[in-house]
Formats: sequence, structure tokens, C-alpha cells
Amino acid sequence: MPGYKLYLDDIRTPKGDGWTVVRSYEEFVATIKQLGLPQEISFDHDLGWDDEHNCEVKSGYDCAKWLVENDLVVENFNVHSANPVGAENIKRLLQNFLKFKQEHG
Repeated sequence: MPGYKLYLDDIRTPKGDGWTVVRSYEEFVATIKQLGLPQEISFDHDLGWDDEHNCEVKSGYDCAKWLVENDLVVENFNVHSANPVGAENIKRLLQNFLKFKQEHG
């Protein structure tokens, strides 16, 4: 699906059409492995709670880290998270990675 847009959020749905919605880290990774790198990603940070293990599940930051660890550059991204610290962490990680890739190929 060339040119798709990926929306990561455990609860909300995107405004506008054309988004592929994923609700978890596992769905995020599986979708990119199946469809390839999206042209745009909108990140949420907090992706829920695991009642069984009484802990947070992997976050949007973990998804961003997965992109970096796999050397996948997404130039067009935004963070719609209500968590200001988490949102800033995602932005900084991806902006720094993008800058590094532009400078060092």
C-alpha cells in the first residue's frame, strides 16, 4: 500500500481519511513489516495498561525507537499525544535521527 499514513493510538481515531490505524507496539511493527514504511506517522505516547501484568504496555516512544534501531527514516511525522513529556521525547528522538541521517547518510 504505497503512500499510506499510519496512526498510532490505543483509543482515539484520526481526523480525516486515509489513515491506517494501529493500537499497539505490536500492531505498529507488524503493519510496517507487512506494508513497508508509511509516508506519514502520527504518534500517541501512552498506549494503555496491561492489567494482567499490572504495568504499562510499550509506548509510542518504543515504536519510535524501533524505527531508529531498524534504520527506518520517516521525515513526515507528528505527535498527537496528551503526554507532554512523552510527546517531546518522541519528537526529539526522531528529529535527532533524521538530522543524523541527513548529515551522515
